[in-house]
Amino acid sequence: MDEDRRESEWQPTQPKEPTRKPKRNSGFWPGLLGALVGGLIVFAIMMYVTGLSINDNDAQADQTTGTPNSQHAQIPMDISNEVTDVVDDVATAVVGITNIQTVQDFWSSTKSTQEAGSGSGVIYKKEGDKAYIVTNHHVVENSEQLEVSFDDGTKVEGKLIGSDLWTDLAVVEIDAKHVDTIVEFGDSDALKRGESVIAIGNPLGLGFAGSVTVGVISGKDRSIPMDLNKDGIIDWQADVLQTDAAINPGNSGGALINMAGQLIGINSMKISQETVEGIGLAIPINIALPIIEHLEETGQVNRPTMGVSLLDLQQIPIQQQQQTLNLPKDVTEGVVVTDIMLNSPAQVAGVRKYDTIVQLDDEKVTDMVTLRKYLYNKKEIGDSLKVKIYRDGKQLELEMVLKDGNTF
Repeated sequence: MDEDRRESEWQPTQPKEPTRKPKRNSGFWPGLLGALVGGLIVFAIMMYVTGLSINDNDAQADQTTGTPNSQHAQIPMDISNEVTDVVDDVATAVVGITNIQTVQDFWSSTKSTQEAGSGSGVIYKKEGDKAYIVTNHHVVENSEQLEVSFDDGTKVEGKLIGSDLWTDLAVVEIDAKHVDTIVEFGDSDALKRGESVIAIGNPLGLGFAGSVTVGVISGKDRSIPMDLNKDGIIDWQADVLQTDAAINPGNSGGALINMAGQLIGINSMKISQETVEGIGLAIPINIALPIIEHLEETGQVNRPTMGVSLLDLQQIPIQQQQQTLNLPKDVTEGVVVTDIMLNSPAQVAGVRKYDTIVQLDDEKVTDMVTLRKYLYNKKEIGDSLKVKIYRDGKQLELEMVLKDGNTF
């Protein structure tokens, strides 16, 4: 029975069907291929767009610079300002002046001409076939020939019309053929401290021709002592403008210009001490103008004179002041007459040797400089002059009529 049950329970085991691997989806390869193609298309489009952008930028750069594509494009700019505009207008009116003199060879009697120095000048007038230049007296002093150099390098011969030692001014005449620009005169009395100015000239010679420096008016009505004959004694007080625009040797006679392009000063000198920086000096045009006119018309400046030789009282020993001059002890300033010219205003008025002049009209006389400045700046030929003197301890007042020194 148990066997029958086992027999009936036993069933032959049916062989299993082999396990089948799942088949891949039939759309896989087409999908992959599509993705690759799409990616390539997108990449190509991006490269095309990027290329257009780069080409556009390069084209713009090329159009701007006018040159082939470069990593360092140069873009020209027109940068103008008030200074450049003024310089453009007046620079060609500033010229170089070369002083030529004859020298003799040390070892022989051979003579030759050579450059003795150079400076600057300013063309201020053009009339007919002539043009006129103002410069410094010390630029043309002792010259035998003058050579004028224009801004473009052209050189012409200059003729000295006249010069004045006391104001350090001179006028030179040239052929007007090459002159295109003349400068306009300004008003130096109207200048203000701190006002911008431009100096144009040839510092250190023609190698730096047409140099431009910029500064301000640092001061007005400066008085600078001058030893004109190099004897160690002050002969004159020059009235000048002070500027911090660089003025160097060779700038002498050049232009000091305001921002309206007008000539307001003639550059003359600088204070060149080691401890001093930025003090340049120029002759105010209001002082220079009447001198320029005199020089142009007559070749000289005719000034009124008393016809005497003088000596500062302070140069005379105190013993001589009291014994020879017999001066009161409280008289410590003035000028002493040491000689009198024949037929001079002083002789006609009764001035004597050793008279001590202490006053002209209402102006106190302290030394020869104050006396000259009063005569030259305040009086004219033919004017009457009251002179207060001390003679033998007594104060006297004389009156004279001033004359031109060339008439007696």
